[in-house]
Amino acid sequence: MQFLDGVKFAEMVQMGAHHLYQNANYVDSLNVFPVPDGDTGTNMNLSMTSGAKETETQASEHIGKTAQALSKGLLMGARGNSGVILSQLFRGFGKSIESLEKIDAKQFAQAFQAGVDTAYKAVMKPVEGTILTVARVAAEKGMQLAETETDIIALMEGFTKEAKIALDSTPDLLPVLKEVGVVDSGGQGLLFVYEGFLASLKGEALPEKNDATLNDLISAEHHRVQDFMSTDDIVFGYCTEIMVRFEDDKEPFNEDDFRNALAELGDSLLVISDDEVAKVHVHTETPGNVMTIGQKYGSLIKIKVDNMREQHSAIVNEEQPAAKKETHPYAIVTIAMGEGVATLLRSIGASYVIEGGQTMNPSTEDIVKAVKEINAERVLILPNNKNIVMAAEQAVELLDIEAAVVATKTIPQGMAAILAFNPEASVEDNQATMTEAFADVKTGQVTFAVRDTSIDGVEIHKNDFMALAEGKIIASTKTMAEAAQTVATQLVDEDTEIVTIIFGEDATEQQAAELATFIESLNEDVEVELFNGKQALYPFIISVE
Repeated sequence: MQFLDGVKFAEMVQMGAHHLYQNANYVDSLNVFPVPDGDTGTNMNLSMTSGAKETETQASEHIGKTAQALSKGLLMGARGNSGVILSQLFRGFGKSIESLEKIDAKQFAQAFQAGVDTAYKAVMKPVEGTILTVARVAAEKGMQLAETETDIIALMEGFTKEAKIALDSTPDLLPVLKEVGVVDSGGQGLLFVYEGFLASLKGEALPEKNDATLNDLISAEHHRVQDFMSTDDIVFGYCTEIMVRFEDDKEPFNEDDFRNALAELGDSLLVISDDEVAKVHVHTETPGNVMTIGQKYGSLIKIKVDNMREQHSAIVNEEQPAAKKETHPYAIVTIAMGEGVATLLRSIGASYVIEGGQTMNPSTEDIVKAVKEINAERVLILPNNKNIVMAAEQAVELLDIEAAVVATKTIPQGMAAILAFNPEASVEDNQATMTEAFADVKTGQVTFAVRDTSIDGVEIHKNDFMALAEGKIIASTKTMAEAAQTVATQLVDEDTEIVTIIFGEDATEQQAAELATFIESLNEDVEVELFNGKQALYPFIISVE
């Protein structure tokens, strides 16, 4: 084959995506770097599937247009470290041939090399022994072969063979892989894509699905994953991904400035962007700070935060005999956004706090997994958000233990409900008592307006602060303090006894103290408590009892 057009390349993409899909679980089983959270295959599969769908809907004989469609689909669907790197490999690939209707062997090799160059630039601290190594070594071989080889199939054959050799060498470059006795998971995922490409070009069936598991792969002289890393060893626990859509009235986007600001928040940082959006992947302890930096440039259109400590712990526990897991007679599973809020809820009796909230609602599956993780005989689930209540109720239907939902819709309601919990009472009685307890709690919130609109007769302007009382917008103000005082004035009366101010990432302790002083001026007998909730998006959450 002397030339490759867009239609044939789209077929290659489809087969590469399908081969990866068939082997996603196997790639997951290899995942030990940078954190053994077991999701590399899943993330790469979702990323590649998004790209393949785009090439299918935007089919064109023009290979430049097909490659651009793949690049766009991968950018929008990219998940996880390896998924984002995969998107960059084909972003550079597509950019190098965007004006070409068809390409020859040399241009094919040059496109792969351009992809490698783009991917390395996107990674803050490139690590050898990973997907980057497999891509780089294969591309170098492709460039070497293209000096004399004009047949695209022969080029892809040599290219794929070299990728396999590079993959097999990854344990020599990354000690953690040698310790466990596996190759790099991201590199393996990329090889599956390349093998799919080659099978498509040759008109052959895909290689057989690999059904091996991690336990099959680890030989006697190697240690299991949990032997070299415990959950406590994970320094940056939240795999955080956001996508920012640029807006004209925000700061002009500068990728270097954006990357440098995010680099201070964690590791495994990847930043990619085009003229419309930027996508971020980073491991951090403060997902909210990542979102705040992103909002300087525009609107957040996608947010995903995974607790890698929980993921790692789940993998470890799967390998332990079930009898060794302690059984709890009762548990309270709740949802919260913000490290400080989670700590507060645990301190007053929550057994398990799922990371989630207004912009990242946990699924029914997430709630079921959390309940199973705590291993209790009876469970009460507190959603703390009206958008999570239905998912919690569905989770109860899937559980085979006594369980009930206490339908809290705010953090203050959740706090009041937890404090009313009686470990000696039945699930049914606790549900009734805890529901009654939070009924008298009033909740106020301050958040940001992301667009101009009008709700409930209140004119709202973008970047203003919205004052919410009992879930209803009562004012839109220019300052955070004015919004908070408006909420307090609405909710605090002569019967109020306790006010709890939970201040978030965008408010300081000094601002919280000033709000407390204002509240005391409304009712000199009220008791005001301050907590640093570290929550994103809501500078103030105010509980009034």
